[in-house]
Amino acid sequence: MGKVVMYSTVSVDGFIADENDQPGPLFDWLTGGDVPLDDSGFVKVSQVSYDHTRPYWDQIGVTIVGRHVFDLTDGWDGKPPSGVDHVVVVTHRPAPEGWDPGAPFHFVEGVEAAVARAQELAGDRVVEVAAGDVGGQVLAAGLVDEVRMDVAPVVLGSGKRFFGPVGGQHLLEDPEVVIRGDRVLHLIYRVRR
Repeated sequence: MGKVVMYSTVSVDGFIADENDQPGPLFDWLTGGDVPLDDSGFVKVSQVSYDHTRPYWDQIGVTIVGRHVFDLTDGWDGKPPSGVDHVVVVTHRPAPEGWDPGAPFHFVEGVEAAVARAQELAGDRVVEVAAGDVGGQVLAAGLVDEVRMDVAPVVLGSGKRFFGPVGGQHLLEDPEVVIRGDRVLHLIYRVRR
């Protein structure tokens, strides 16, 4: 079974978006480089960031998001982002009316069920959990193996927290990876068990 990774770009003060769900300058590193990170032609990073990020993206089999992110993105029009095979949506509501049942999106209730479904779908590939409320819940449930952060040199002051409203203390190991890119610091931590 593949590992479960909590991931996002984060401000130095711990936020993944402002109070209006806007990332603002957090994603400047994703558009300020000269090496295309995907086929869109829009996402371009430095060579250092490409060498770190592209191999990780290629390992992701399933992404887990909350219903809020799904709704904000309009479900990516039924096409999982960044070439991911499947998206598991944690929600208490059914799929939206008119949603294509053939789209590789799976609507489940609860983070434990979401991780189980994602691992089933991903096989030995990575299960990525979007940081924020759902990511914090998965961490609190003891289901996260690794935390990856792309830390942008931005102070948002308030907004949506990387770890959501996670309660209690959770220890991470010393960083396994620390890579300096242009306008970003890439960090990887294993979760201490």
